[in-house]
Amino acid sequence: MSAMATTATATAKPPAAGAGGGGGGGGGAGGEVSEVELSEAGSPDVGSQSSGSGSGRSAAGSSGWVYHLGVNSIGHEYHHLRFLVISGKTVAMYKRDPSKHPGIQPIRKGIVSHTLMVEELGRRITSHGDLYVLRLYNRLDQTKKGEIACGDPGEARKWIEAFEQAKQQADHDLMTRGNRSQNENELNLDGHRPRVRRYAQGLGKLVRIGKGPEKLLRQSSDLQSHEIINTHFGGDSGDAFEAHEWRCVRTFNGVRIFEDIANPKGGKGLLLKSVGVVGANPDTVFEVVLSFDKHKRYEWDMLTADLELVETIDGYYDVVYGTYEPRYLNWWKTKKDFVFSRQWFRGQDGAYIILQTPASHKKKPPRHGYERTKVNSSTLELRRLNTPGSSTPKCLVTHMLEMTPSFWDRWKRKHNVNFDRSIAFALLSQVAGLREYFAANPALTSDLPSIVVKPKASDSLIIQSELEDCELNDEFYDALARGESFEDEDSDDDDDDDMIPKVGKVKFKNVSWAIAGLAMKPTKASVEKSELVTNSTPITIDPNHFHGTLQRAKREGDPNSWSEPGGEKFMIRGKTYLTDYTKVVGGDPLLKLIAVDWFKADERFDSVALHPKSLVQSEAAKKIPFLLVINLQVPAKPSYNLVMYYAAQRPVNKDSLLGRFIDGTDAFRDARFKLIPSIVDGYWMVKRAVGTKACLLGKAVTCNYLRQDNFLEIDVDIGSSSVARSIIGLVLKYVTGLIVDLAILIEAKEERELPEYILGTVRLNHPNPDSAVPI
Repeated sequence: MSAMATTATATAKPPAAGAGGGGGGGGGAGGEVSEVELSEAGSPDVGSQSSGSGSGRSAAGSSGWVYHLGVNSIGHEYHHLRFLVISGKTVAMYKRDPSKHPGIQPIRKGIVSHTLMVEELGRRITSHGDLYVLRLYNRLDQTKKGEIACGDPGEARKWIEAFEQAKQQADHDLMTRGNRSQNENELNLDGHRPRVRRYAQGLGKLVRIGKGPEKLLRQSSDLQSHEIINTHFGGDSGDAFEAHEWRCVRTFNGVRIFEDIANPKGGKGLLLKSVGVVGANPDTVFEVVLSFDKHKRYEWDMLTADLELVETIDGYYDVVYGTYEPRYLNWWKTKKDFVFSRQWFRGQDGAYIILQTPASHKKKPPRHGYERTKVNSSTLELRRLNTPGSSTPKCLVTHMLEMTPSFWDRWKRKHNVNFDRSIAFALLSQVAGLREYFAANPALTSDLPSIVVKPKASDSLIIQSELEDCELNDEFYDALARGESFEDEDSDDDDDDDMIPKVGKVKFKNVSWAIAGLAMKPTKASVEKSELVTNSTPITIDPNHFHGTLQRAKREGDPNSWSEPGGEKFMIRGKTYLTDYTKVVGGDPLLKLIAVDWFKADERFDSVALHPKSLVQSEAAKKIPFLLVINLQVPAKPSYNLVMYYAAQRPVNKDSLLGRFIDGTDAFRDARFKLIPSIVDGYWMVKRAVGTKACLLGKAVTCNYLRQDNFLEIDVDIGSSSVARSIIGLVLKYVTGLIVDLAILIEAKEERELPEYILGTVRLNHPNPDSAVPI
């Protein structure tokens, strides 16, 4: 691994007194990289650079304010403002900013190991306001865990990137030095903190952007690091083709309204969407859209300005009640109210999708004097726009909704004013409202995006080798999780004297998102030549020798069956991707799908390949040079296992990308194992929730690997991520009406590995959970 010197800037915002306050959560896959340069509006507050324990390798440095969440010895929850510093793989937590208090002692300290997992828990309402929470835990022992939080969702992505850099350092040390030193233990973030005997000395001055302290009223977390690269930053296109054909039917106030003419039914009704460019980061727009502050909503939302929270289901799902005065929209005078549910996700590319559907709730029965109405089912998608030469952040906001085809047809025929006074029009107009709201409030758009930031060499936070080399009591999540109490965690009376950093300007360099056609499409012959031992005689794989519990489709669309589509419906990295970000149409899969199992069990089931009745244990399977077993573990009651078996007709070349993946470390596999989903047919809201963006599964959920004999099994624990659980919960409601395509590949990150190729594909035709076989 090459030396790294990474920098990023983030801002976690503690709440004002008595008001909503601060936290952050994050997500990740398949996006592309853009560089930015920092132009000063003051002096940038950048991260640290220190020698990495004598390795000669520059250690990534990150620092900033976060909330530490936990429960004290008497059972009371606490939300304490803490300053977190990451240097290489070393993490320290302070009560104050150590750049201003050089002699301050860290209250918790330890290392990040290569087994650390960071999970987004979403939005949590606390006494400090709305926080966005991250859970840190050991993938091998989930009793070792802890939580931190920030004030906005963009923080999570930045902190996840910082911890990912620390994990890479830990993995590098593991590969170069073997087992870690016995005194390198994990940091415990839960329970009471142990005494840390050494003081954090040698901390250089932390240079802030802007001036003036705001103390605890508005303390800003300032996540800084050297050149943290957001590999999830990219274009607006997905990685699979979708069967939509949009036609612009109206333009107003710079916002375009489209009709889906390829799918006039759209599942339950006609699909419309409005599209506009908003001058703010997706994180900022997301916060505004979810806000209940009616004074802010009055400035951009002409329909749902009066909202109140009815129930929080989890960090990504709530139920909301609202009212509106119909005289602003409709031609009748009855007051109206409505109840709807909101479910939101953030993709690994940093884009948000918010699903809004009509709902009912026992806490909100029909109200006297109001007519209960149903708000159109709709989605909001917020995706960052790369704007060459511009220092202003921008995102593309797409609002898509269902409406009754008969009403829309009448409007198109008569083109009268009734549509302009309809609920559907008010919802579509929210895009224009957001655009004008941010244009009128430029101070809201100054957040730095989490991408590559290049600091001046002088602007650095130097953490000397004492912090790196001193004896550490625990690994990072251990120090969050337990420890001997020498000082009460609740003593939090000295955190209020630090400056609030403000944000500088960013200059984007050009990032192209060019999609090439078939010209650079990888061929199966060229892929086999590089990945398989081609001078060996290929074996003949007879499909009749392999049978799974899910039947192979005899005809297209057979219910509850599987088939193997080609790779032409997916977009993968082309030969020149590292220079021009060109993606090409995928070629034929390298491996052949020979069978699919559909199991159910009372709890999550690992190591399917070792089961005596497994296909892998058959005599026919033992003759196959290599088998890749993908075990997708679907969280539900009961738990489901979708198991796919892919076969190679020749042995795998040990020096190829596939060979290095098969016999590599878990960290290498986590960083490379990628899946591209696509809902070919099904309810449109499920399509929008699942999306078509490639996902690095090892970074999104916990993946466990079993390498034995002639096979590698990958157990994908979808239930390990609250985001994934939420999406799967939505998918299972409509699963029997879905046709789903999946492509599996290994992400190419070096020139010699390009172009990418597809390992295998599968198409699931209207799968039925009731047909799953007990295991």
